Amino acid sequence: MSTERSPDRVHRPTAPGDPRITVAVITRDRSASLVRTLDALAALPERPPVIVVDNSRDDTTRRAVAGHPAIARLLRPAANTGALGRNLAVRHADTPYVAFSDDDSWWEPGSLTRAADLLDEHPRLGLLAARTLVGDEAAEDPLNAVLAASPLPLEPDLPGRPVLGFLGCACVVRREAFLRAGGYHPLLFFGGEETLLAYDLAAAGWGVAYESSLCARHHPEDHDRTGRSFLVRRNHVLTTCLRRPWPVVLRAGADLALDAAAGRPGARRALKETVARLPAALARRRPLPPRVEHAAGLLDRETADRPRRGTGQ
Repeated sequence: MSTERSPDRVHRPTAPGDPRITVAVITRDRSASLVRTLDALAALPERPPVIVVDNSRDDTTRRAVAGHPAIARLLRPAANTGALGRNLAVRHADTPYVAFSDDDSWWEPGSLTRAADLLDEHPRLGLLAARTLVGDEAAEDPLNAVLAASPLPLEPDLPGRPVLGFLGCACVVRREAFLRAGGYHPLLFFGGEETLLAYDLAAAGWGVAYESSLCARHHPEDHDRTGRSFLVRRNHVLTTCLRRPWPVVLRAGADLALDAAAGRPGARRALKETVARLPAALARRRPLPPRVEHAAGLLDRETADRPRRGTGQ
């Protein structure tokens, strides 16, 4: 039985804009932040239709955004879908390209048109990772430098830097590529889920690239983001189990087990949840093709001395 309720369709007046791209937003119980994001998206010259996936526990968000001019469709699953809400939004999109925002992020004017142009020009390109600026002060997200310094060799049929990671609220996908790759993996649900999608896109032959001329704005509320480290740790190990060679899997699992034994914050919970999901991960294991594993190995060596981030590299 489907867990999706009937979508709320919103009448949106016809206006000039870029017909190639939709913005997908997932939200849960943060209506004020969502309204700010929708206001910013509505002000863009591209005037993108916005599909909102509302994972909220009640009707507060629905009431808060009722009639907002940016929304083309409001999807309200019967249960919290986590990052899988992005899969739902992409399936409902009518455009060839889909940009992602969270309820605390949006896009700089012109970036969506630039992304659509690059996707038009590079038919193998499956995902574009954007530069992210954080807060009112527009500080560089540390991931920008990591992606810009990717050790992966340049590819003549792709723009920017080839990467195997991105920030989920600051990327644009080719809808066809995203759906063929399976979108976000259900086993991970939420937390550092981007790396596995990057692996799967690359394994299917699609390009994943960082392009600094694209810019997303991110205004996270810190108190809403505490306690997520265990999810990132859990999903890092599950991602290696799903796609990487056994020595990499064993090393990741051993690191987590040692941290749990040492009482590091969140490690015991991460280990417990990893073990609970391990049978499902083993059943769905599909190792990367050699060319993608080689790239992943290069990134492993490049980041060996850096703290691990859930978004990959």
